[in-house]
Amino acid sequence: MNVKRITTGVLLGLLVFLSLISGGWMLSALVFLFILMASREYVKILKNKGFLPSFGIMVTATVALTFLAHFNKFSLVAPAFSLLSILALMWVLFRGSQPYIANAATTILGFVYCAWFPLHLLFLRSLPAYNCGKGILSCFLGCTGLGYVILLFFVVLVTDVGCYYFGTRFGKHKLAPVISPNKTWEGAIGGSISAVLVSFFIGWLLGFEWYHSLFTGIVITVFAQIGDLCESMFKRDAGVKDSGDTLPGHGGFLDRADSYILTTPILFYYFKYVVLTGILKVNLFIFIRNFFNV
Repeated sequence: MNVKRITTGVLLGLLVFLSLISGGWMLSALVFLFILMASREYVKILKNKGFLPSFGIMVTATVALTFLAHFNKFSLVAPAFSLLSILALMWVLFRGSQPYIANAATTILGFVYCAWFPLHLLFLRSLPAYNCGKGILSCFLGCTGLGYVILLFFVVLVTDVGCYYFGTRFGKHKLAPVISPNKTWEGAIGGSISAVLVSFFIGWLLGFEWYHSLFTGIVITVFAQIGDLCESMFKRDAGVKDSGDTLPGHGGFLDRADSYILTTPILFYYFKYVVLTGILKVNLFIFIRNFFNV
């Protein structure tokens, strides 16, 4: 039994849980801290490839984007991105360190991957609840996006556990042998099925229709696994095993959060533009009606 790993996991889990429940400045501060540590690890990984992304520009981007996300100023993100990208190009221009293109590109990728994507957790948390008052958990969670965040974390957790269990027990066919040799198709499928089942259960507690629970589970588990593979791709290309050693027994912050980095923005846009608008329900109704009219 790895005592360090268990202790770190429990303490980290409690801190994240309390921050999610509290929301507001506590959650923003936690996300901000994660981004800073993740950015530091990202820069260190890229240096192994001979690239020199600017940690200073990434910190500047983190401060600006966290401020916009905390106050839910989504409309100001586009001009902020434009200015930050120009700043990254100017930094490369005046610093004059080769390779110019790679340094500019990896700096911009850095604040997109390490800052902008994770900050969607704040946007997701601020969304209004779907079918507020209909689910069993509504009286505890209120009419906020806390239910979406809880759904996200539990489904990703079950995806990781399911992939590991089914992969070690039944895995025979490699999923991505070059990027991550230990991952198998059997593990990916087993983890996905487990995740969708959990999504159905939590979705029921939140008052979701069955099709929303189904599609939400599929979206989360697919992009959780893609996010895991993307971080493995970075590390494999740079020739490093872990993104860092900050978390005893767990590696680095990117190692622990890789499954959430791509999933969180995808889930936010799915809930904002599909679930809360009712477009999926309308389209399903039209499809069923046309199917039986044929």
